Amino acid sequence: MDMGLRNRGVLVTGSSAGIGRATAIAFGREGARVGITYRQRRDQAEETAKRVVEEGGLALLAPYDLSREESISKAVQALEQHWGTIQVLVNNAVQWETPEHMRERFEDISRERWGTMLGTALTGVFLTIQKVVPGMRAEGWGRIVNLSTNVAEDGLPGAGPYASAKAGLHGLARVLAKELGPVGVLTNVVLPGFTATERNLQLMPQQMRDMVVSQTPTGRLTTPEDVAALVTFLGSAANGHVNGEMIRCNGGL
Repeated sequence: MDMGLRNRGVLVTGSSAGIGRATAIAFGREGARVGITYRQRRDQAEETAKRVVEEGGLALLAPYDLSREESISKAVQALEQHWGTIQVLVNNAVQWETPEHMRERFEDISRERWGTMLGTALTGVFLTIQKVVPGMRAEGWGRIVNLSTNVAEDGLPGAGPYASAKAGLHGLARVLAKELGPVGVLTNVVLPGFTATERNLQLMPQQMRDMVVSQTPTGRLTTPEDVAALVTFLGSAANGHVNGEMIRCNGGL
């Protein structure tokens, strides 16, 4: 299937590893020009860029910090100056919670932790979208895909700030679907379940992994490539009418 992505400008935030890396590579396989962002791990981002080029795409690196509007602006400007309009935006980057934070009781969550999470995972995404939308409007075509989590709908003890920030992306997508749909820009949200990224596998004991597998109808963990395939479709011209949807990718868990 021709997904209509050849030579399109794509920005995948947080693409130095995990789902972001798999997504950037998937877009590269379709011949896209992929903007790869990183906050600290430039060496890993360079490895992603290498893989994108090997798959047939073009790659450009840009530092990007969700907590700093200036950093977001510079990343978007760098890509637009190099390739023109960013036609596809994948909001994957997030500031992760630590296991210690996730063990806090709700009443012990500090206002600082709450504000930091919403300021990055929600406000940072809002600012990124806001900076690429003018170009999409001008071209009359665009795709926005926000990465959320099943925790935003199912809940998880200790994950109040994270779940709330991600759930905010759902409401934002519904609004953008109605506001931008008429000008050819489609917005959707992907909710991965527990995904077998290097980070998650390091944090989750084998016993917990086995439990997730046993409860998943497909009998395995979700891979970054599973999520990337869905994101790539939603961010492509092959998606002509899916708009404002929250789509799970977890094997039916």
